[in-house]
Amino acid sequence: MIMKYSTKVGNAGEYKTGCLVLTPARARSIFRTTKHRDYVERLTADNAHGKTVVLALPDKIENVLVVGADEKRQSESDFRKNVDAAAKALAQISVTDAVWHLNDIDVTNRDVYWKTRNALSTLSSSLYRFDEHKSSREKVSRPRRVAIHADRRTRTNTLRAIRHAQALDAGLELAKNLGNQPPNICNPGYLARESRKLGRLPKTSVRVLDEKQMQTMGMGAFMSVTRGSENPGKMIVVRYNGGRKGVAPIALIGKGITFDSGGISLKAGAGMDEMKFDMAGAASVLGATRAAIDGQLPLNVLCIVAAAENMPSGKASRPGDIVTTHSGKTVEILNTDAEGRLVLCDAISYAKTLNPSVIIDVATLTGACVVALGSHASALYSNDDALTRSLEEAGQYIQDRVWPMPLWDEYQQQLSSPFADMSNIGGREAGSITAACFLSRFAGSVKWAHLDIAGTAYRGGIHKGSTGRPVPLLFQYLIDRL
Repeated sequence: MIMKYSTKVGNAGEYKTGCLVLTPARARSIFRTTKHRDYVERLTADNAHGKTVVLALPDKIENVLVVGADEKRQSESDFRKNVDAAAKALAQISVTDAVWHLNDIDVTNRDVYWKTRNALSTLSSSLYRFDEHKSSREKVSRPRRVAIHADRRTRTNTLRAIRHAQALDAGLELAKNLGNQPPNICNPGYLARESRKLGRLPKTSVRVLDEKQMQTMGMGAFMSVTRGSENPGKMIVVRYNGGRKGVAPIALIGKGITFDSGGISLKAGAGMDEMKFDMAGAASVLGATRAAIDGQLPLNVLCIVAAAENMPSGKASRPGDIVTTHSGKTVEILNTDAEGRLVLCDAISYAKTLNPSVIIDVATLTGACVVALGSHASALYSNDDALTRSLEEAGQYIQDRVWPMPLWDEYQQQLSSPFADMSNIGGREAGSITAACFLSRFAGSVKWAHLDIAGTAYRGGIHKGSTGRPVPLLFQYLIDRL
């Protein structure tokens, strides 16, 4: 469910709403001269970061949620802590609408646009649920409408933030829903059908290449991955033409392995259920494209999804096979579980024929990346320093961070093969780096970046589920291009 956002201008004490979300200072000023003055002490009692008080009031304001925010200037971290606490508390209150006053908090070096974006993103994340396959769903009333309090001076920036937050919500919901679907539903054909829905939106078109077309186009690396599955692979191409005609698009390419068994190089059984998330790169680029469309960004975006299923069968690729890629380069497949780079290399080569200004590929590519960076940051590789800085800055701003990694020539040597132009793995050491080195060979001179999101795209274990990352990063990168 995507919430509806709006603004409120005026005296908060006069609003009719299910819940009024306030700082202690605002609560003190609003209720100073009302019949609720006896609540003031209770409203301001919990004055520590991350603590909340909920009061039910017998009036047109049904509930007051007070967040224990320091009334002095706060750091970004403290602001997020308070917003997260407010979002979690609001999610437990049975109201259909709320008025949000936490933009009153003064945050060092951040304006109302940033505060609004962060607040609404956090709130939306707290309210997200994926329960469509449960026979009995949780019956909880959650806010469907949230109004952000703004004065006349800040209303324009607040409205801009709301527009972008609403667009990001749509993109994140799409990415999370795709990622959370089980693999018996979300196969390459399903991704193609869901992508076609984007073609109904303004300034957007969709083309889906089938296996016959890809075979004809010489995508031997992609075909080596999909041939073991009963579910045919798809190369999905979504174009959003929001910018000027003739301006080169920004290409977003996503790894769409809807289930990764490892192929002949079969994975261990424990945790294999989480391999449904191996299409998170595809989900994220589709989500970012949806956000760009809904946000009406004046940009041209080219979204390419390499969708396949990696399964063992009598038709599957074997370790030792040599395939010819779309670029003409040959690859010796030493491990069929290093399949993501095989579908991506053909997607990158194909994208180059469409003349993009920049290529950003996104993939849950390596376990080595999880070992290196955990779940806090995605690994970033690039052949362009300016592109690296842009992605770093976007990630820091929206708190969907990346960490630059090396692409030195010394690592390229690990991909040497005595029988082909290269092998698809480079050995045990520097696994995430050598995977990126492999992809860099197909990017060539085009401005290119690779995001390894294996640690950030989903949570495992009892709380497993898609995070939607790096949709916020990609959307912010696009906004920064305006």
